[in-house]
Amino acid sequence: MLNRLMWTLAQTSQNATGPEAAPAGQQPAGGGASGLMSFLPFLLFMGVLFWLMTRSQRKQQQKVEEMRAGLKRNDRVQTVGGIIGTVVTVSESEVVLKVDETNNVKMRFARSAIGSVLTQETASER
Repeated sequence: MLNRLMWTLAQTSQNATGPEAAPAGQQPAGGGASGLMSFLPFLLFMGVLFWLMTRSQRKQQQKVEEMRAGLKRNDRVQTVGGIIGTVVTVSESEVVLKVDETNNVKMRFARSAIGSVLTQETASER
């Protein structure tokens, strides 16, 4: 194995000292730029991947903000903690939910704690 490595190094040094080799102290033409050019597709790929990931995240966040802004009385909602209730009042930063119809239990939540608005179909599944 060591012999093979030495032979490869000898071949490489013979190729570098041939007529196409650069003079001592100078780089061969295009040597510095080729490293950057080979790295460019990777950077481009990472940029596109980052853009796609942040774009989908922004879309999802915008959808959630629209849902929270559209809350109104008598909407059936589920909090991020899993509590299901009916909206009683909505203020700028808080939502009051009625969570138990029989005992008239009401709970106050931050608007950001509302995870989803339940439709008739999803409410009956739960």
